[in-house]
Amino acid sequence: MDLSNCRYKRVVIKLGTSVLTSGSKKLDKAHMVELARQMATLMRSGVEVVLCTSGAIAAGREHLLYPDLPDTIANKQLLAAVGQSQLILAWAQLFSIYGLHVGQLLLTRADLHDRERYLNARDALTALLAQNIIPIINENDAVATNEIKVGDNDNLSARVALLCDADLLLLLTDQKGLFDADPRTHPGAHLISEVANIDDNLREIAGDSVSGLGTGGMATKLQAADIARRAGIEVVIASGHHPDVIIKVSSHQAVGTHFSPTENPLESRKQWILAGPKTKGRLLLDAGAVKAVSEKGRSLLSKGITAVEGNFERGATVELMDQNGHKIARGISRYSAVALRIIAGKHSDDIEPLLGYDHGDAIVHRNDMVVL
Repeated sequence: MDLSNCRYKRVVIKLGTSVLTSGSKKLDKAHMVELARQMATLMRSGVEVVLCTSGAIAAGREHLLYPDLPDTIANKQLLAAVGQSQLILAWAQLFSIYGLHVGQLLLTRADLHDRERYLNARDALTALLAQNIIPIINENDAVATNEIKVGDNDNLSARVALLCDADLLLLLTDQKGLFDADPRTHPGAHLISEVANIDDNLREIAGDSVSGLGTGGMATKLQAADIARRAGIEVVIASGHHPDVIIKVSSHQAVGTHFSPTENPLESRKQWILAGPKTKGRLLLDAGAVKAVSEKGRSLLSKGITAVEGNFERGATVELMDQNGHKIARGISRYSAVALRIIAGKHSDDIEPLLGYDHGDAIVHRNDMVVL
């Protein structure tokens, strides 16, 4: 397969559980080696590959001969702990056929939330790629709780794509791509080959996976695509069983659904704000503040805040909402929730008299804000 027209330098490939198991209860090693072959071909052409793989829990169940366990968090962690080693062993063996080494990185939201840990993870990724080692990434399900989980490997892969400055995020699933209706219930549904903008209509179209083996559906893939494209990364959703899908997408053949990156990608700090920290609260804005933030590119001032939701400290990431409950932005608050409840709706000149201190007029500075 000719890759001479491939313009990508670094590609993140996310493989869903349904792709790795081919819809069965165990890992489909024959298909996994085929995917490894394609990734090896990509690397021989000079493209760096990062693999974000699901399948740890499925591998754990297989290795333990499908135990009858109650569906609890502890048992899922048990299966992930057993399965993760089996999953990485399988990938190591398969890539060794092509003379390639792998390195494992297990991440949680906490690793992406903290700026220093975020940069450390990026350094580890860069070091592996510099030595021609394939980073294999999964969520650290064995220790992750709901509070620190990214939650699905679609969104995790998008954050990894930002982490390593990838050119392409390829989400491989059990569907051919995004359709204009659910193809499982609408036989006449048409594949959407190109997406220039992700809007509410597109989100309504997205359906969920019914395989029961994974946690991600098409809705989470749209979320992942939106995160990545805002950072200037191309995204493709395609079937993991399409022949030579990795090679074809990388050589710019029309496969699956292609999402164009935004024209003005976010700088590094705003990429982290968008992809890293979990929001701790919400600020409701009046119409004037909404217009100032979303249309005029201004910072948020205390005068425009009508309500504060949640309990958070200074430096927390918060969502900015209009009066209809729509998210218009997210950013880093320069004041705590306690302080904001005191100064909400007040002029900036009143901040110091009311609080006894002043962290500046901007509650969320435009440099610390991503408008959605």
